[in-house]
Amino acid sequence: MRAKRDGRAPEGIDEATVALFPDSFEDSALGEVPRGWQASSLAELTARIGGSIQTGPFGSQLHASDYVADGVPVVMPKDISLRRVQTDSIARVPAADVERLARHKLLPGDIVFSRRGDVERHALISETERGWLCGTGCLLVRPGKGWPSPTFLSMLLDAPQSRAWLVQHAVGATMPNLNTGILGSVPVVLPPSNLLAAFEDVVSVLEASRADNSERVRTLASLRDTLLPRLISGQLRLSKTSVAIKGLSA
Repeated sequence: MRAKRDGRAPEGIDEATVALFPDSFEDSALGEVPRGWQASSLAELTARIGGSIQTGPFGSQLHASDYVADGVPVVMPKDISLRRVQTDSIARVPAADVERLARHKLLPGDIVFSRRGDVERHALISETERGWLCGTGCLLVRPGKGWPSPTFLSMLLDAPQSRAWLVQHAVGATMPNLNTGILGSVPVVLPPSNLLAAFEDVVSVLEASRADNSERVRTLASLRDTLLPRLISGQLRLSKTSVAIKGLSA
């Protein structure tokens, strides 16, 4: 935008995309922002388009004794890394508990924040995590069906200034904590909807590929954990392992 304002051609962007950006800036409550962009807060954004910010289940609603070896995954703060859900040690609960806690079920485009500890971390929920649960110790941000770009919002909330703001405003003497009020107060600067849609068209492809790669890693890790002990113990021969791996990649 500054290049366009200064009369320079932005590098690596086609003319149609360049036309979506303003060529000047204006003052706002958050300082200088691109002309036509809106200075707001996360709470105002979600309220305007039918979204919500809510706390995950309380400890009294979900106990360690509820966890099972084979069930629906529950996203906890420990499972959040690099804007993605990691499943190496993810807890699971029976389907009956998922229905009991249905208001905490995740949808693609949701954003799950760690509520305590590393409060600036979050995970953008993909199609892979549809129907999983937002767990204890987390906050769930649901932008709303009218929001055109979950990826933009995730990247905006992962920007250094947003992360620093969350750490600075978190409460707690021994461990930083967030609540819905603090998270909802995070300042955001929003471009027009046509620019958001164009951004999502480009970046969502990359994000989908990233999510797919993460799922492949999960599958391969599961296969490793299943086959390696059997190989070490001699229960499985290498030739049979090769057949299993080929079947997975077919």
